[in-house]
Amino acid sequence: MYGAALHQAASRDLDAFGYGLLALGPLILTARRSRPVEVLVAVAAVTLLYHVCGYPVGPFFLALIAAVVAAMSGGHRRAAWLTVLGVVGCYLAAVLLLPDSGLGPVRRPSLSLDGGLLAWVFMVPAAAELVRNRAERDVEARRIVKEQQRRVAGEERLRIARELHDVLAHNISMINVRAGVALHLLDDDPEQARTALTAIKAASKEALMEMRSVIDVLRQGEQAPTVPTAGLARLDNLVEAARAAGMHVSLERAGRRRDLPAGTDLAVFRIIQESLTNIARHAGTPASGRLSVHVVLEYEDAAVAVRIDDDGAAPPALSGEGSGIPGMRERALALDGEFQAGPRPGGGFRVRARLPLAGGAR
Repeated sequence: MYGAALHQAASRDLDAFGYGLLALGPLILTARRSRPVEVLVAVAAVTLLYHVCGYPVGPFFLALIAAVVAAMSGGHRRAAWLTVLGVVGCYLAAVLLLPDSGLGPVRRPSLSLDGGLLAWVFMVPAAAELVRNRAERDVEARRIVKEQQRRVAGEERLRIARELHDVLAHNISMINVRAGVALHLLDDDPEQARTALTAIKAASKEALMEMRSVIDVLRQGEQAPTVPTAGLARLDNLVEAARAAGMHVSLERAGRRRDLPAGTDLAVFRIIQESLTNIARHAGTPASGRLSVHVVLEYEDAAVAVRIDDDGAAPPALSGEGSGIPGMRERALALDGEFQAGPRPGGGFRVRARLPLAGGAR
């Protein structure tokens, strides 16, 4: 009975009901953003009714495509696929059963027409799925980029805070120590007070120079740095400043002296600087009456090691509100290095760090 009918497509002229169905689909779509699933079901029903009734084939299914895409984009994938499968099932049942039921003018099945329409029905959610996956990948890519930007910004803030701490803490600690000496000796020994004030002037000038250097680097291209960057080339000046603050500091270099990667060079300098700062601020005066510090800088084949020993009576705290020792540890670990800090047997305090040369090139 259906052999000849499969190649025939009865077409019904558009009437008021047909025009109403054509207008109803786009009208329902206006609510697709607020209620995508309900809109999809309603548009599917209208589209199915229009086609089953045998009205002329045309762009009537565009409303269904828009409804499927809206539902998919809103994350209602399961509802979209179930609706599409429901449309297909109802359509097949209608075109195969209703033409012989005497219920009204229903279009008879056509292999070429129905096959094409069914292909379109399945292609629409598949295409919407691809679009949704692409949008999700774009969103994830943007999220990863923003996360990386936040991580880089956090690392940069940490670096800036560490640099400012190292620049200010050392010189201000020296200024504080020498100011106390100057106040104590101002009346009894004016000449020694003058020496202390001279050291304060030198330390404050050094602090200003290093602050300008950090600010110039942070400007990144507005102008070239106007003072040399901190590094082991200024280690002798650092030791002299500590001596001027009243400490007996000895410096020993071992191994073949050579240029280090910039990151490693700065890290070693800052570790020595912060150690001297901690000693000036926290180490108590030993029984001998003068605080002694011994700094050893050793150049190895694949690393550089530094050791700072003092004979202070009260070693610096290993934890607390300060950021000196944690900052030194962070510098060493950031370059895949090793760091230890703690009391020495027999009294005093020791800081040790070993940084691989390859770490400075990362």
